[in-house]
Amino acid sequence: MAKIELILMSFWFYGYFNPSYLWIMCSSILVNYVLSQLLQKQWETSGKKLQMLKNGLLCVGLFFNLGLIFYFKYYDFFVENLNKVFSADFQLRHVVLPLGISFFTFQQISYMVDSWRGETKEYNFVDYALFVTFFPQLIAGPIVLHNEILPQFEDKKNWKLQWDNLAHGAYIFAAGLVKKVVIADTLSRAVTWGYGHLGQDLTSAEAIITMLAYTFQIYFDFSGYCDMATGLGYLFNIHIPMNFNSPYKATSVVDFWKRWHLTLTRFLRTYVYFPLGGSRKGEVKTYLNILAVFLVSGLWHGANWTFIFWGFLHGIGNALTRMFRKQWGHLHTVIQWGITFLFVNLTWIFFRADSISQAVSFIRRIFGFQSFGVRDGLLNTFGLKELKFIYCHIPILNRLIASVHGFDMLILLTASLVLCLAFKNNQEMELKPDTKKAVFTVLCLIWGIFSLSGVSEFLYFNF
Repeated sequence: MAKIELILMSFWFYGYFNPSYLWIMCSSILVNYVLSQLLQKQWETSGKKLQMLKNGLLCVGLFFNLGLIFYFKYYDFFVENLNKVFSADFQLRHVVLPLGISFFTFQQISYMVDSWRGETKEYNFVDYALFVTFFPQLIAGPIVLHNEILPQFEDKKNWKLQWDNLAHGAYIFAAGLVKKVVIADTLSRAVTWGYGHLGQDLTSAEAIITMLAYTFQIYFDFSGYCDMATGLGYLFNIHIPMNFNSPYKATSVVDFWKRWHLTLTRFLRTYVYFPLGGSRKGEVKTYLNILAVFLVSGLWHGANWTFIFWGFLHGIGNALTRMFRKQWGHLHTVIQWGITFLFVNLTWIFFRADSISQAVSFIRRIFGFQSFGVRDGLLNTFGLKELKFIYCHIPILNRLIASVHGFDMLILLTASLVLCLAFKNNQEMELKPDTKKAVFTVLCLIWGIFSLSGVSEFLYFNF
């Protein structure tokens, strides 16, 4: 009964955005469950006929799932480009993208492929539905595997309240809330201002500040979501796998993708890279496979050439790092980090821009070095009421602020960099409940809740 209640709560959570899209998720779960059960079934036939039957069922499943994603996520993109290339006039449908469709579809694809391989056991429909709909990771991941979550749902120890998990989950959730609402949402104002003024004589300094603001915005937005999802999981005694491992500490592009969106990287490696041949067919084929994986990754993130080009750049960066690994290894760690961080910053511009031409214009502003003035409009976006409240009660800080132009911006960007580089992520820490952590949890929850001035959307909700 508890599982059914959790499924219903997850449906309510998902349907709160748009109830009409519940039928998509329900039909997806039903079709994938039936096909997976058929793939697990012990048929009377054997040998080649059995393999052909299973291959056919798998193809039907892949066609259904990828067709679902294509229609809702890429149909308009495909038709729009078709119209441009062939001067056609096919009508766009302006389909609203259902939240999290890429995440729960990829999760079911992994389950179906594992069933085809004979790596799953039979689960009842309730367990499977809960595996797909479990609300903490439903909208923006992580993309979990059946053997990571389903055994936890079946373990009766997890059906009882565990105070350590409750304290652990509340602490991580509170930290994630502050990352998202206080840091990421504040930085988003600067990013919006910067891209909005690109055509209005955006200076090189303003472009650099905007670039850094988005680099830290997407970091704390996604890291905050991962922490909140992990924290909610702990509240239900469910350990959700790590999906974010301090990626800005990376010292190469390869290292970055071992830290950023770990479960997506794992999915693409297991279900795209290895089936293509992985690294088993020579260097040239390996690099082509890497490039193919990152093109898929870019396309997965959105129906825009900017995402595809972003994936292409990371594919090239990944391949070059592997190709010149010896030369790269001779560089000092600080130089490795600096080049990697610069590469990630510049490629995020294509990820954020509305078009490739806009991204190129933005990069030209950065390297044009025409002006280093920064307007008050951009500086004011970094202001935090909480910090101003502290300033006004400390005379020394008041005088410092008056003498340093853009003090709020310097504080927030510096603090963001320090948090990214100098601290362990929450899943690396040993979090034993104590008074300090309890006070920290309460303060973060209060700060996060009172900072919510409206709807605060996670960036990865769009993917």
